Amino acid sequence: MNPARVGGQAVIEGVMMKAPTRLCVAVRRPSGEILVKNDPTRSLASRWPLLGWPFLRGPVVLGETLVQGIQALSFSAQQALEEEGQEVGSWALAGTLLFAIAAGLGLFVAVPHLLALGLGRVVPGGYNTGSFWFHLVDGAIKVAIFGLYLWLISLMRDIRRVFEYHGAEHKAIFCYEQGGELTVEGARAYPRLHPRCGTAFLLVVLVVSILVFALALPALPRLAQAGWLNQALLIGLKIVLMLPIAGISYEVIRLAGNKQGRGLWGALIWPGLQLQRLTTREPSDDQIEIALAALKAATTTGQEEGPSLCVL
Repeated sequence: MNPARVGGQAVIEGVMMKAPTRLCVAVRRPSGEILVKNDPTRSLASRWPLLGWPFLRGPVVLGETLVQGIQALSFSAQQALEEEGQEVGSWALAGTLLFAIAAGLGLFVAVPHLLALGLGRVVPGGYNTGSFWFHLVDGAIKVAIFGLYLWLISLMRDIRRVFEYHGAEHKAIFCYEQGGELTVEGARAYPRLHPRCGTAFLLVVLVVSILVFALALPALPRLAQAGWLNQALLIGLKIVLMLPIAGISYEVIRLAGNKQGRGLWGALIWPGLQLQRLTTREPSDDQIEIALAALKAATTTGQEEGPSLCVL
């Protein structure tokens, strides 16, 4: 019998694990004890099966993950700041996340578009937005910005610690999927790079966007007579197209995860796995312990049980 599909996320001094019917967050409090928040969850696709169809489920899962990520970060931040007497509200985190999404769209959609447009005007031979080369250059700039961004934030001490918890999350999930013993010693032996990681997903999104934009946008008629308005509309169209692109990318990552990165799927996700060398770090045993606490709670608690909060 195959284990239930489990996903995770590193949070502040902890790990969130999501199983089909439970969402659990384990956090190391300043006192050293482990606090586990264990809640029942039900996906939108389980209530409306249409949302679980291939290519539709990707954007739905992404939206659910963002909401649940805000909740998990809010909980972990409250615990991590307990000794300092500070509070971080969900609205503050939601506002921060919305700002981050807007900034991300600007950085990874608008800025590469404008830079590619500028390069097309100065390089010998040139190109415009109706050219395949424009979208290839646009995509190359996106990937470069993404890699540089990850490298820069990986230099921050607090982010490096989150990346260690990210590595612990991957080791715990790998151990669970392979039927290993869910102990610190058992999970430590597994790799910290996982084919279904969000980092790999984001890289797949960037690559798929290059293909979609290069094939679809040159076939479109000019959207507006004014040059600046035409470029603004193209950028807006690219943002709208990110939803179907996310749907396609989710299916690629899902299949790669099912195949455990073997054969052609391994080649497709190899760049994403290498990128995880930036976004994960080898965790300590106490961090693996946190990841396993969240994983065990998520996979052993029944749907019929209500929310709980316990100290280990």
